Amino acid sequence: MTTNHPSLKIALAQLNLLVGDIQGNTERIIATATDARDAHQADVITFPELAITSYPPEDLLLRPGLHRAVEKALFRVVNEIKDIDLILGYPLCDNNRIYNACSLIRDGKIIATYRKQHLPNYSVFDEKRYFYPGKAACIVELNGRPTALTICEDLWEPGPTQQACKAGAELIININASPYHMGKPAEREQLLKRRAKESATPIVYLNLVGGQDELVFDGGSMVVGRDAAMAFHAPEFEEGLYLVEFKHDKVIAPKRDVYHAPLEEENIYKALVLGVRDYINKNGFVGAVIGLSGGIDSSLTLCIAVDAIGNDRVEALIMPSRYTAEMSIEDARAQAEAMEVEYHIISIEPPFTALTDSLAQVFSGMPVDTTEENIQARSRGVLLMAVSNKKHKIVLATGNKSEMAVGYATLYGDMAGGFAPLKDVPKTLVYQLAQWRNRIQPVIPQRVFDRPPTAELAADQKDEDSLPPYSVLDPVLKSYIEQDQTPDEIIQAGFDAQTVRTVASMVDRNEYKRRQAAPGVRITKRAFGRDRRYPITSGYDETSEAPSKLE
Repeated sequence: MTTNHPSLKIALAQLNLLVGDIQGNTERIIATATDARDAHQADVITFPELAITSYPPEDLLLRPGLHRAVEKALFRVVNEIKDIDLILGYPLCDNNRIYNACSLIRDGKIIATYRKQHLPNYSVFDEKRYFYPGKAACIVELNGRPTALTICEDLWEPGPTQQACKAGAELIININASPYHMGKPAEREQLLKRRAKESATPIVYLNLVGGQDELVFDGGSMVVGRDAAMAFHAPEFEEGLYLVEFKHDKVIAPKRDVYHAPLEEENIYKALVLGVRDYINKNGFVGAVIGLSGGIDSSLTLCIAVDAIGNDRVEALIMPSRYTAEMSIEDARAQAEAMEVEYHIISIEPPFTALTDSLAQVFSGMPVDTTEENIQARSRGVLLMAVSNKKHKIVLATGNKSEMAVGYATLYGDMAGGFAPLKDVPKTLVYQLAQWRNRIQPVIPQRVFDRPPTAELAADQKDEDSLPPYSVLDPVLKSYIEQDQTPDEIIQAGFDAQTVRTVASMVDRNEYKRRQAAPGVRITKRAFGRDRRYPITSGYDETSEAPSKLE
């Protein structure tokens, strides 16, 4: 069907907003709408899902004061912005019910309001805790073009798109706060093309960008034509105001915005950087401090921190013990100097000796074991937290997902910190990301990649003394944690039975540690935290072994 509607220029406001900052978000909305109108002559500007509060506001939605503030903000937007249409997302409190809504605002009036119909309540989403679902389509006229408003999950279910088309929609605008995980950008693109093909209707997809606690919203806003061809794709992980124009059946996007899909390692790395940057900046920390060991985890963490907030805001502590190899100190120093980061070498021997001397009478007659190893890790934690307190810098914990899964980490030691960039990054992926980052700038010494992983808490210690090789461990963990396979199913896939049962038991028995771990960036489909809510105290057991806890 060929339409003869007037040209329609839509501005996509892919913004990084702050949850709960209603005044600040409203200022951004007004400024961006003004810019779209005056500098770009846009007819319409559309904002992300729940833009006034940003996403996810969680239990802030249960506070009556928040809804009074939202009403004032909405009133301000309605009355201050003229001569451009706004499609604006916000929580709508109506008759003691809260809806995830968006409205078309035009020349001082709310013309129409849509209420999100499909409320996700899986993975990281909890929308049924807060919102009531809408039921009806919302069709508005944009320069004479019948346009349906929809919100995020409504696109993942076929019903709202079918409903909109039956109501006469010739264009669908879908506003989102869709968080990133590996593979998600490609999933979205295929979904949009499928919906556009099914409905023979072009779709404008706008996504939020930015870090919010564990979540990272990757942007990547898109426009797909009625023929399911990608007409426009905004960059991932960066803010922008993007203009697309509909002329009859054609979508015109600026050539400078031609999109090239990045490698998955690049997307993952950008997600980690954005998550760290926003966690530090939005929470008001002046910088970050890292325990730099000369191992791969802390090396990658330092790269992420520097790329997130700049080397002038990052500080490293190199904290050798009696078991630390000279090469570890050399490699840590080399990376800190290559990245021009302030660093200090502080031996943990004095605090470690003081603590073991203090405990000597209590431990009399007892052999040295993991207790002394943990005292070393906790000595480092004390030093890091002291610098954090004194200089108002956040400690970035350096542990990875593999370690968090099996409890191969010390409470109040290497787990100390306010944020854990690698918390959802398996060890094997840590190496891949570090290699990718080194191709850009070779700042991590090659020896860090080549030597066997070690915590260096005992003589000649290696991770494989306590754990299976990471090339075996990570696939088992993925099957058990992310795919919910039973140990028997994993064994049937070809893994050693004893290894699988031991690993599964370690995962189950270390939930108490993960509850005390710092939050970290989510990059997989099943991260520890809001994604995976298991009881600490539980009699459920799919294994036949129960190894002791590694504290």
